[in-house]
Amino acid sequence: MPKVYNWQIGREMEYLYADARPKKQFAMVMDTNKCIACQTCTVACKTTWTSGRGQEYMFWNNVETKPYGFYPLGWDVKVLDKLGVQPIDGAIYKGKTIFEAAPEGERVLGYLPDDLDYAHPNLSEDDSVGSMTQGAFMQMPHMQWMHYLPRICNHCTYPACVGACPRQSAYKRPEDGIVLIDQMRCRGYRECVRGCPYKKPFFNSITRVSEKCIGCYPAVEDGRQTQCTVTCIGKIRLQGFITTPQQAREDNPLDYIIHVAKIARPLYPQLGLEPNVYYIPPIHVPPAYLKQLFGADVEAAVNGYRKAMDDKKLLGALLLFGATSDITHHFKVTDRFAIAYNEKGDELVRVPFKEPIYLRPAFDEAYQTVRSNIT
Repeated sequence: MPKVYNWQIGREMEYLYADARPKKQFAMVMDTNKCIACQTCTVACKTTWTSGRGQEYMFWNNVETKPYGFYPLGWDVKVLDKLGVQPIDGAIYKGKTIFEAAPEGERVLGYLPDDLDYAHPNLSEDDSVGSMTQGAFMQMPHMQWMHYLPRICNHCTYPACVGACPRQSAYKRPEDGIVLIDQMRCRGYRECVRGCPYKKPFFNSITRVSEKCIGCYPAVEDGRQTQCTVTCIGKIRLQGFITTPQQAREDNPLDYIIHVAKIARPLYPQLGLEPNVYYIPPIHVPPAYLKQLFGADVEAAVNGYRKAMDDKKLLGALLLFGATSDITHHFKVTDRFAIAYNEKGDELVRVPFKEPIYLRPAFDEAYQTVRSNIT
């Protein structure tokens, strides 16, 4: 099996195909501290892409309440159980990935969910773990906690769906790194569903082929961000393109957040797929749980996020979340503004670091009426 370098685990690993990174890599950052699980992203994705026959159960975008929420049922618990206990301390992951742990005769360590596993997409929504005794007061991390985890396809650098497919109908686009399934080549073997640890490919029982999140590639090709990003009312998402750590550009907001400030982490990096959706971890959740979810250096990411006010460039990058529907390729900060630019260098938006306050007279002379709100 070929060897490829996965920077998220700090070492070479086995993968089904030789290393072939795209010209640029589709990526997204989500701030879990701002997510309110309103499901606007889920509805936007559903109405745009999965409203057809056979797609009724599909949620290419979903929002789970962790630690008890899953879609499909128990997806990560089952994958981690099959992988077994692995050491995740230090910058170099010394355990096995799902490619290296694959049983004899199989390409990827995985499992095929039952149909009923998809029946409860909002399972355990808002359920908390832990308890608070009488007279207790809230501390950090919280003694009773939960957090929301929005999920789409990670458009991984080393996708398990691509590695698992015997017909090579799942493929990664060389121009932007978006992972797609060729509907003409697919024969519905569901090996992609079995292989993907994040369970983001879905089988359509009417068309008898598999489908998945397409990264809203028609919009991305036109320079616009994905539907789940532009409709998010909490402004928790920023979609664009990412480079490797060695090629990181400080004027790229995703590169700055992920590679320079290092406050965003991938989901289950120990699985070995090098996923390209990154999460700013919730600051109120116990570190032991976050370590399993986001990797060994998650506490440094949490501490960096807490100190964002001390890094004006990081604060400027965070202000660009939800500020424009176009993809930001470059940004800069001034004393007053964070300014976003497209690929051509045209200004997209400028966001003030401090919102201006306008005071109006309490009594409006023109309309001879008293204002109830003067700011």
